[in-house]
Amino acid sequence: MKKNFLILFLCINFSLLAQEYFPVNGVADKRLDLYAFTNATIVTDSRTSLEKATLVIRNGFIESVGTGTVIPKGAIVVDLNGKYVYPSFVEPYSNYGMPEVKRNPFNWFAPPQLDAKRDGPFGWNDAIKTDFNAADNFKPDTKAAEKLKKAGFGTVLTFRADGIARGTSALVTLNEAPIQELVLKTKVSAHYAFDRGSSTQEYPNSLMGMVALLRQTLYDAEWYKSPLNRTQTNLSLASINEIGSLPQIFESDHKARTILADKIGDEFKIQYIIKGAGDEYQRIQEIKKTGASLIIPVNFPKAYDLEDPYNAINVAFSQMKHWELAPTNPAVLAKNTIPFAFTSNGLEDVAQLLPNIRKAIEHGLSEENALKALTETPAALLKVDDKVGSIKAGKLANFIITSGKVFDEKTTLYENWIQGKKFTINDMNLANYAGKYKLNVNGNMYNLEISGKPSSPQGKVKKDTLLLETKLTVDGATISLSFQPEKGKEAKIRLSGWSSGKDFKGNGQLENGDWIQWNASFDKPLDEKQDEKKTEKKENTLGKVVFPFSAFGNEEIPTQNSYLIKNTTVWTSEEQGILKNTDVLVQNGKITQVGQNITPPTNTTVIDGEGKHLTPGIIDEHSHIALFTINEGSQNSSAEVRMEDVIDAEDRDIYNQLAGGVTAAQLLHGSANPVGGQSALIKLRWGVSPQDLLIKGADAFIKFALGENVKQSNGSPSRSVRFPQTRMGVEQVYVDLFTRAREYESEWKKYNTNPAKATISQPRRDLELETILQILNKQRYITCHSYVQSEINMMMKVAEQFNFRINTFTHILEGYKVADIMAKHGAAGSTFSDWWQYKYEVREAIPQNAALMILAGVNTCINSDDAEMARRLNQEAAKSIKYAGIDEVTAFKMVTINPAKMLHIDKITGSIKVGKDADLVLWTENPLSIYAKVDKTFVDGIIYYSTEKDAEAKKYIQSERARITAKMKDVKAGGTSTQKPTGQYKHRWDCEEEIQYDMNEK
Repeated sequence: MKKNFLILFLCINFSLLAQEYFPVNGVADKRLDLYAFTNATIVTDSRTSLEKATLVIRNGFIESVGTGTVIPKGAIVVDLNGKYVYPSFVEPYSNYGMPEVKRNPFNWFAPPQLDAKRDGPFGWNDAIKTDFNAADNFKPDTKAAEKLKKAGFGTVLTFRADGIARGTSALVTLNEAPIQELVLKTKVSAHYAFDRGSSTQEYPNSLMGMVALLRQTLYDAEWYKSPLNRTQTNLSLASINEIGSLPQIFESDHKARTILADKIGDEFKIQYIIKGAGDEYQRIQEIKKTGASLIIPVNFPKAYDLEDPYNAINVAFSQMKHWELAPTNPAVLAKNTIPFAFTSNGLEDVAQLLPNIRKAIEHGLSEENALKALTETPAALLKVDDKVGSIKAGKLANFIITSGKVFDEKTTLYENWIQGKKFTINDMNLANYAGKYKLNVNGNMYNLEISGKPSSPQGKVKKDTLLLETKLTVDGATISLSFQPEKGKEAKIRLSGWSSGKDFKGNGQLENGDWIQWNASFDKPLDEKQDEKKTEKKENTLGKVVFPFSAFGNEEIPTQNSYLIKNTTVWTSEEQGILKNTDVLVQNGKITQVGQNITPPTNTTVIDGEGKHLTPGIIDEHSHIALFTINEGSQNSSAEVRMEDVIDAEDRDIYNQLAGGVTAAQLLHGSANPVGGQSALIKLRWGVSPQDLLIKGADAFIKFALGENVKQSNGSPSRSVRFPQTRMGVEQVYVDLFTRAREYESEWKKYNTNPAKATISQPRRDLELETILQILNKQRYITCHSYVQSEINMMMKVAEQFNFRINTFTHILEGYKVADIMAKHGAAGSTFSDWWQYKYEVREAIPQNAALMILAGVNTCINSDDAEMARRLNQEAAKSIKYAGIDEVTAFKMVTINPAKMLHIDKITGSIKVGKDADLVLWTENPLSIYAKVDKTFVDGIIYYSTEKDAEAKKYIQSERARITAKMKDVKAGGTSTQKPTGQYKHRWDCEEEIQYDMNEK
């Protein structure tokens, strides 16, 4: 029964393929394309290899394959004795045949584009292009197809890489045929990326804005599914719903973005296939937890030219480590049972595909997994494994013929058959003349050695043991040879001849012009063992992955231990103040005892604190470290964006600030707009993933801003069009948003309480207004960038008008003028110690500001807003002693318990108290002294920084750089091309940052 069904299936397929849809200008040619490939080693899939097997194809499809296959009558028989047959490769991520995407560089002097430009009933944002169908725009590219075919590809998935939501792809073959035959399947998969592409619309101009736009769009699409909600036509949302059942592919350019993409997918119950960046091995456990299948590039970085030591300084430690470890990425994925497919996307030349995969095999990847990643896995991910990906009856006749095992360096790819049509890569009928010959030239004897592939043979002529400069050309049965008769002579002997069995003979000219006859008799094959010995490679010792993948990263992430800090001066930041000769016991990440003469429990490390000072960890209320970007300044409100989406857990400033005693920080949006983004509260856990930096269960905060920055009226006149342009307008932005948020809440209440809600339209979920509503309902708290008293007063009045309170005014350099009103309102003040006169609106700042706010009853802290300043917040706190004469305890509270209270985390950190998290700093001196250095920094009872560890890390970095440098020099000496070092610029954000207009224009 099954056999009859298969025959029927094949007949249907073959007859369909034979149908003619176009008129024939001339005599119709209906010859049957029937071939039988015999005596081959046929690798049907990554697990199955058939010796001396036969493959039969008919009209572009595989009819049968096996060792006992009957050759059909009339078939053209091709004897492949000694050769291999593999499935043609499947490219799962290509822009082949797609229209060029033209990106317009940002022009500061051009007016901003606030609204969409596209004509038609589409969505409001030009970066959402879900309606694009690759099949409708596909045009075969002969030159590009030829390169792909030579690399072994038979089919490719193609899509247009333009926008955040990019529409659908098509599966096409690389055959030369009418386009109707090339497009195998339309709407194969839907594509997404953190890249606004060709859109010149202002929003979004940051990574977090792209995340917010995509989330809002997906929520809108859910809302649009109901006919009751379709009050207008939106083809963008309709398209998302139409293609929602297809495989969803998300492009990522960094391991952190891979985790972020999966986070979005989890929110909407979408399991994305993620096109990765090749750095997955650096966060393999987090990548595995996503459950995502991956499409990974093999564009391993070139070695750097490090001959000049000053140039070598420009190569970051992470760049050196990645060069060495990038080829291990596929093997690491395989070891962790993460499904992955290879893509040639990102290669400078697709011809590097197999050489780079061989490099991955040298670094631990099995040949089985390598073949699977080129064939079965991409076909399965794209749900086209019924057509391609293996050699089985009923599938397309897409296969390659090779001289040997496909991943063997000496193997030649001969032919690539696509839909039953042959594409010749190398002539497999070329004679192989490799061997050693006795060369007789006019009675003078030489040794001739021919090596290399038949398509590109190389010759060496020796006189005794002396190697002579040689040039060899072979064309079919003819040979052309020239060489020096003696070392150092410019004139050469030139010979031309032809093969005679295994030998050669012919005519030629000596260096003096005399014509002579010559012959070369085959002596013996090349000495394979000797050849292998010559090419023997040095043992490839690899370094280990470090966490984070950066200088000062650890091969193992530090873990909790029990510690007893003995006989030290303890700055509690509590009512007890400063305690002398005191012990502090840390267990399971918590402070469990504070007192004298504490007996250390079993398995407790005792730290001698004599002469040292133990304090709570410093908390920075206003920070921009550890972020890929900080401003989504394209609109006057970006309440929907989240700083947690752009956390850079590998930012070296985390480590630097641990060295300055900082253990926690609020990561804030910038001040480009009145309403910025949602804050991220983190602990400085050096080495963990972005999400693990977050303080679990912490209250939610958001950044607001006042002053010159948000008006944007002082920039280019052509760009000064975004509302508001005045401080009066800023107030109206807030009033409008809070009013709309209450109306939004009312709409939902009416809908949820309506008995007939199943028959009426549902309010659209609005992420921006939801966030504003959280403020009104005291579920989210405002940190407000501020300077002058008039605006500070305005902001408090607006809050009181809507019955909530401003949590914190940050910067607030005129806080001393309104401190009494702030205290009455209940607002805290987070300020600088002595910054003033750096712009006009801070001209009346005074260094006594912090002290005066404290005297008025305002909870006050000192913040950084600067990565460098955060390393010395202890000294910034001390300045109020100098300028205003406050006491030491009060001063140090401004960087410990006071910011903890502002951030509502004082129950877990900010002081030394039994039950709190062990966020502690051991100082060599009084912590308010300019001579104080951090000896150890604990976060959750884990030592993330110590002077001992720092010294060890510096030695490790130096030795690793030296080791990898030696390897890179060996690569260059071996003739492999290298790249020039380019300096890595570490941008440090602050509130005054200009808008980031495109994450992709770095």
